[in-house]
Amino acid sequence: MPKSLQKEKPETLSRVFSNPDQAYEVALKFGTPTYVYSQRILEDQAGKALAFPNAYGLTVRCAMKANPNENLIRIPYKKGVKIDASSGYEALRAMSADIDPEDILLTSQIIPSNLKQLVEIGVEYNACSLHQLETYGKLFPNSDVSLRVNPGRGSGGTKRTNTGGPSSSFGIWHEDLYKALAIAQQYGLNIKRVHTHIGSGSDPEVWKKVSKLSLDIVGKVLDAGHNVSILNLGGGYKVGRMSYEKSTDLQDCGEPVARAFERFARKTGVPLRLEIEPGTFLFANSGAVLARVEDIKPTPKYDFVITDSGMTEVTRPALYGAQHPIAILPVNPGKRKMLRQIVSGKCCESGDILTPAPGDSEALKPRLMKEARIGDLAAIGGAGAYCAGMPTKNYNSYPEAAEVLIDLKGKPHLIRRRQTLDQIIENERRIV
Repeated sequence: MPKSLQKEKPETLSRVFSNPDQAYEVALKFGTPTYVYSQRILEDQAGKALAFPNAYGLTVRCAMKANPNENLIRIPYKKGVKIDASSGYEALRAMSADIDPEDILLTSQIIPSNLKQLVEIGVEYNACSLHQLETYGKLFPNSDVSLRVNPGRGSGGTKRTNTGGPSSSFGIWHEDLYKALAIAQQYGLNIKRVHTHIGSGSDPEVWKKVSKLSLDIVGKVLDAGHNVSILNLGGGYKVGRMSYEKSTDLQDCGEPVARAFERFARKTGVPLRLEIEPGTFLFANSGAVLARVEDIKPTPKYDFVITDSGMTEVTRPALYGAQHPIAILPVNPGKRKMLRQIVSGKCCESGDILTPAPGDSEALKPRLMKEARIGDLAAIGGAGAYCAGMPTKNYNSYPEAAEVLIDLKGKPHLIRRRQTLDQIIENERRIV
């Protein structure tokens, strides 16, 4: 167990809220559970990403899968952050948010049915398998294409967020690069961009090492006669959601890579433009879920705090054993003692636990927090990324939560209405 966990401290209120009164105001006006985001934090994170060290130019792409709400992807977009889409549907959704098609890079696990139409209107395509590359070659011979390669190594916040190495299906295995080059030659394709991705919440040291492997791959593609001008080093940077977790320093992480690009340019004569794809870095700590304590259930072993949120809004703890800070906000004034409590969701599912053991979704880890009472609020921090975009939607027929954005002046705005039961069942058709 990390030393930081041995000296456990209760989590403080998420920086999304300026004070508890603002949280109460949001709960009173919009109900619970509700996702709440801070425009200020999101803009700050976008600025840090755009300042990433680089030698010959930088493109920052927002991994919109982290949180696809149009209001949230448009905030960094207005500052110059482009879009990384993971499906044809995401590309269409981005365009519906007035994102220019030419600012979208489509990197998908399967070939979109509308690939031809997307490329024809300007979306860039990143081929992630030999089959995808050949399909693209047949549709668009004698054109530019991007190539995603699995560099043989990866890193993630958990094993399930690692997208590199032999246990990952993402990208063309690096030892099959010669097969990809043969397909490109067959269809007259020029590989303009090489893309690698090691995982979300990755170790910055592994990211640096994979950068070296990626440059070696670019060298092989150049040797085959392609005009590569861009190296996209995908991989979400570690973001400390919990107080004891350390976030990646982008300057420290990026400077050695910038120097490696310079050495590569001196060796090959090719000054590569760098692309990065932050998602968690942009969104994670810019969002929180505001929930209400609905019940208290003690057992001989644990004190369970039941909230009206859970895996329907924040799936990561049940899926990965991920840790999210949780602060209890007493509705009634008065001093509360500190207790070790388990926070549980509302679903009829034993895995709906918001305080699992770190990295172990099947084990429980009581948290030190203010004694919770029915009617109190609970603020679940670090919920801006891979929460609203990755819920166990409508389990137990619970509606999707509302989403609220707090603007730069501190005013909350509804950016997605709470779903209704009628909306949940509207596509069902009775036949019996």
